[in-house]
Amino acid sequence: MTLSKLMEDLKDFCVDATKHFKLPTALQKGDTEIIVRAPEVFKQRLPNSKEAKKVAPYILIQAENGIYKQDHGKQADASATVFFTFCVYNNDEQEGAMMLLNVMDAVRIRLLRQVVIGEQFELDTDTGLEFLIFREDTAPYYGGVITATFKMPPIEREVSLHD
Repeated sequence: MTLSKLMEDLKDFCVDATKHFKLPTALQKGDTEIIVRAPEVFKQRLPNSKEAKKVAPYILIQAENGIYKQDHGKQADASATVFFTFCVYNNDEQEGAMMLLNVMDAVRIRLLRQVVIGEQFELDTDTGLEFLIFREDTAPYYGGVITATFKMPPIEREVSLHD
């Protein structure tokens, strides 16, 4: 029912959706060969935002905003908007841009097919799912974002208010 539970479930979801990818990492000081792996998935923040390029490829999941409302006499309505930020690395600009699209598509398509995350959070398909590819020249790093809204389970009041 909590945002932290949604973040945990979305992390597990993204790890599973992208586990088959073999993406290159940038050579770091002391490295002798390029390592390939699936994107790492982080919740809310990167371990060290000053070294964001060192952890590519990655997916960063961030709860951005939410709303909870309950009209008198009606069931509560709650939702949270989540940003999925993607970053991949590749020295070949065309290949890097396509890698980004492929990773984003894996998450986007899985979200649209599965809709329910962690058995309690539902993708709000009425709000829609948006994506944006960053167009700045950041080669050899490529980034994009998916924005999705999830319906949250309502919080039940412990005390009933009467007129």
